[in-house]
Amino acid sequence: MDKKYLLGIDIGGTKCSVVLGNLSGTAAGRKSISGAGGKPVIADKITLATEHNGNPYGYIEKILTHAERLIKNNREASGKIHCIGISSGGPLNSKDGIILSPPNLPGWDNIPIVRIVERRFGIKARLQNDANAGAIAEWMYGAGRGSKNMVFLTFGTGLGAGLIFNGKLYTGTNDFAGEAGHIRLEKDGPEGYGKPGSFEGFCSGAGIANLGKTEILKKIKRGITVKFSPTIEEANKITAKMICDAAKAGDRDAIDILKISGYYLGKGLSILIDLLNPQVIVIGSIFTRCCRFLKPEAETVIREEALSQSGMICRILPSELGENIGDYAALAVAAMDLKIFNMET
Repeated sequence: MDKKYLLGIDIGGTKCSVVLGNLSGTAAGRKSISGAGGKPVIADKITLATEHNGNPYGYIEKILTHAERLIKNNREASGKIHCIGISSGGPLNSKDGIILSPPNLPGWDNIPIVRIVERRFGIKARLQNDANAGAIAEWMYGAGRGSKNMVFLTFGTGLGAGLIFNGKLYTGTNDFAGEAGHIRLEKDGPEGYGKPGSFEGFCSGAGIANLGKTEILKKIKRGITVKFSPTIEEANKITAKMICDAAKAGDRDAIDILKISGYYLGKGLSILIDLLNPQVIVIGSIFTRCCRFLKPEAETVIREEALSQSGMICRILPSELGENIGDYAALAVAAMDLKIFNMET
């Protein structure tokens, strides 16, 4: 049987990946593509740093040149690539294949990325924002396998949600469904998504860094030394990674900071559970790495806040695809076009 290939392009604020996926050996039928055995094998991959030089078209040209090189280096894939999937930060218009103005990609205004890619390769391309693409990947290949109703939260630099309802991706009226990070959880608090006290403000990389800075400075002013960040200068440069690493090393101050984020994660998840009644909520990035500090706090709040009938049947799981979710997300967007996998938005 001829091998079937997919090409994925994952465009992020710090890096971009071009990945070639091999679907050979996948049996026909919806069950195999969304369950065990349907996960594509990553045949090859190229990663490059994102350039913020005000010339997105020049950078896109570089991405596509690397994609051509990837195909050339894997001759068996030539002529056998079924579809190209593109995952990018939003906002975007997935129907028309246009990247609008993502905050992490300054200057990428109204970029017709699908048209550019299709003209270059003569292969159909599809576009989804990174949260939707991650949701598709986790539902097809990861922790959401077997569910009909699933929510995926990015919990990375920002906080976005991808929504799977009745086995279909839900994107809303104009592609803006799932902006969970914009939900306000408190009147005041760390700012995320341009809104103080927002879900993203408490539950994202930037949010945890802001929480950490605030809590550390409070202790320094009271004369309390924080071992992993003992000075004002160090507190002002704190990152979520530094806090997570300190927590893993057993630092109580770092653990307490993550518990605050976990508490607000529980508040945000309770809203999603009551509103959407999902079977599973899969959470990526920072949650995956620091699950043992965040999840217990969140689940305590869910038991107190969410409707018991909805809360008891909803599982909260870390991403199963882990650090490779961006690669599988882009490939999953391409897989949406396969006739053996019918997921209509």
